[in-house]
Amino acid sequence: MNFKENVYLLCKELLNEKIKHIKQTLQDLSTSAANETKSTAGDKHETALAMLQLEQENNRKQLSDLIQQQVLFEQINPSNISPAILKGSLVTTDQGYFFISIALGKIQYKEKTIFALSPLAPLGQKLISRQPGDSFELNGRTYFIICVE
Repeated sequence: MNFKENVYLLCKELLNEKIKHIKQTLQDLSTSAANETKSTAGDKHETALAMLQLEQENNRKQLSDLIQQQVLFEQINPSNISPAILKGSLVTTDQGYFFISIALGKIQYKEKTIFALSPLAPLGQKLISRQPGDSFELNGRTYFIICVE
């Protein structure tokens, strides 16, 4: 398995872990809310229940966003190779490694730091369609593209 395929699998695993964590949090909140409804502490009870419901709603939104990201991520074929950068490309620049996929942020693979970023992010937009040998500037920083996998 090559570097790009390993990065893809690592991102997939991280995304699945995030989804699993949010689902567990929702289950825990649901259990807490069920226990809270058994209480009869008046205003304090109502406030605690409202806070639990708000937290559940926030977690449901996060879960929905992560599932949407998962759908987009699964459209990537890690064995596709293109001379120009596109969604699914692993880009080596003089400033580091960038995996054009979804916004997962900084990930570690062996001793390498890779930034998984959306093609809609400012840096992602600058990278799309470029090829090895190209350079560009973003936020006062110059990036030189070395390799595209």
